[in-house]
Amino acid sequence: MNRNRFIAGILSLAALPAFAGIRKTVQRTKGFKASAGEGRLHGHIKLKGVNANVLDVKISGSDTEGDLAIFEQTSLSQGRGTPLHVHPSQDEVFYVLEGAYVFQVGDERFQLKVGDSIFLPRKVPHAWTQVAETGKMIVILQPAGKLENFFVTMSGMDHEPSKEEIAATFSANQMQVVGPPIKLE
Repeated sequence: MNRNRFIAGILSLAALPAFAGIRKTVQRTKGFKASAGEGRLHGHIKLKGVNANVLDVKISGSDTEGDLAIFEQTSLSQGRGTPLHVHPSQDEVFYVLEGAYVFQVGDERFQLKVGDSIFLPRKVPHAWTQVAETGKMIVILQPAGKLENFFVTMSGMDHEPSKEEIAATFSANQMQVVGPPIKLE
C-alpha cells in the first residue's frame, strides 16, 4: 500500500466523527466549588423585563461542554414570572428552596412550595409565576442550551424591554414565546 494513501486514510478516519456530528468531549479533571450567595462567572445577574429576579450561575454550560447548567434564582417579583414558552432542546427542573410558585406545564397547573420540584420536558409549553413575596429556586437545564446567555443579555439591557424585545431575546437564545405569563387569581 502506498504510504501517503495509508496516512491520508488514517487522517480521514480520524476526522470522520467531526463530519458525522459527533463531538469529542473533554472531561474536566478538577472539581470546583460554587459558593453560597455567589454567581461563579457573572456575579449576580439582575434580570429586566420578564421579572426583576437575581440569577447566580452555579454550574455553567461552559463547565460541562454544554451538557448541563445549574442556576440559583432569588425571586423578588411577586406576581410576575415568565411568559408561556418552549425550549425545543432542553429539559428543565426547578426545586423550590424558599417561597411559593405556580407553574403551568402544557395544560396543567401546579402549586409549588418549599421542597417541591417540577420537571418541564423539552418541547412542552411552560411558564411560572412567583406567588410568595420572595422566594428562591434551583434551576437545572439539560443540555445547557443558551439560557445563561439569555440571562446575561436581559440583565445587560439599559432599559426595560418591550414584549417584542423579550420575545426576540427568547428566540435568539433557543426559546420561543408562545403565550402570556400566568395571571394569579
